[in-house]
Amino acid sequence: MKVVILAGGFGTRISEESYLRPKPMIEIGGQPILWHIMKEYSKYGFNEFIICLGYKGYMIKEYFSDYFLHTSDITFDLAKNEMTVHNNYSEPWKVTLIDTGLNTMTGGRIKRIQKYVGNETFMLTYGDGVCDINIKELLKFHKSHGKIATVTSINIGQKFGVLVTDNDNFVRAFREKRESDGSWVNGGYMVLNPEVFNYIPEGDEIVFEQTPLEKLSKDGELVAYKYNGFWQCMDTQRDKMKLEELWKTGNAPWKVW
Repeated sequence: MKVVILAGGFGTRISEESYLRPKPMIEIGGQPILWHIMKEYSKYGFNEFIICLGYKGYMIKEYFSDYFLHTSDITFDLAKNEMTVHNNYSEPWKVTLIDTGLNTMTGGRIKRIQKYVGNETFMLTYGDGVCDINIKELLKFHKSHGKIATVTSINIGQKFGVLVTDNDNFVRAFREKRESDGSWVNGGYMVLNPEVFNYIPEGDEIVFEQTPLEKLSKDGELVAYKYNGFWQCMDTQRDKMKLEELWKTGNAPWKVW
């Protein structure tokens, strides 16, 4: 099963870092947060990734192009123009990097990679959030209800778009936050059947979290997987410092590998 990661945004709320590199390439413990997310999925056997690029996407391409250089001990003999790799460790990953446009919104990016997903169920998450969720349990839950879409719902407060669910966990509304809302929010880590593409109109201006998810909820095709474990988005410099401290002290809950 393929994992789609949205990695094309500008990351304006963490501009101290993102003016130099795309947000998913901001490092935690010496590795991009994108790497941490991929390691989470890989732990559960999901090793095929489609990464939606945009802002400074060439840096993500260069990272994977030179991945073995980042993970190996190497001797360069400049006189002989030779390179010796002493230990060559690589991940069991197949990574497809797609330029989905500089200013494209989330829905437009997902629509652009439809042909790479094919007619099969796939996973989708954001390139700036880590979690200690059991991916196999999430997939099992998705298969159990038989609906088009599952979104992981995180109890974290009033910062993000809001999910309104009934007693059976069906999502009845999906909208931006209001002061009167509860605290169950969209945490990414979605599982989507290929029919979801029918809910995404053509156009780079389409925001997936608006019309497509709203229509899915109205049709009774969007179900929340309520999760009370660890989840953290790297939205600001303060968030980055928090994640860095957790990693540095050996208390990173998302490190399940």
